[in-house]
Amino acid sequence: MNRIKILKGDIAKITVDAIVNAANSYLLGGGGVDGAIHKAAGRKLLKECRKLGGCETGKAKITQGYNLPAKFIIHTVGPIYDSGKQGESELLASCYCESLKLAAENGIKTIAFPCISTGVYGYPFCEACVIALRTIEEFLKANDSITQIYMVCYSDSDFERFKAILKDFA
Repeated sequence: MNRIKILKGDIAKITVDAIVNAANSYLLGGGGVDGAIHKAAGRKLLKECRKLGGCETGKAKITQGYNLPAKFIIHTVGPIYDSGKQGESELLASCYCESLKLAAENGIKTIAFPCISTGVYGYPFCEACVIALRTIEEFLKANDSITQIYMVCYSDSDFERFKAILKDFA
């Protein structure tokens, strides 16, 4: 767990090899994190995303970072939370796992994640954080190619809650 750190800030401004975009299935930009990343990366990102043919929930695709400090953007589509009984936890875990696999395949050493699906997709924040940490921990046990993972929270309250969850998790 020493390779995981919690940061507060704008993920589009983090200097890492790759940032993860909590994207919609079209990969063409939207609100929240997705919109901020597309805006900061510039028009070339949208052009590249149009060629990818979208992305299924729980899967991930990679693009260049363009105007971002990150060299790459890994786009993943989180589940829309319903009752928690529609396979949401497996799909959310898959988002993290598939993103980490893509990172390892592309030689990425440092990566920053937002809290996937906790915004307009309605996933309960604390539950989503635990799923993220469990999935990342399992990946790191089997793979040492990624040296640092940042969990980036935009709001003060999310940052404080995630810090407490990580502390209890360890």
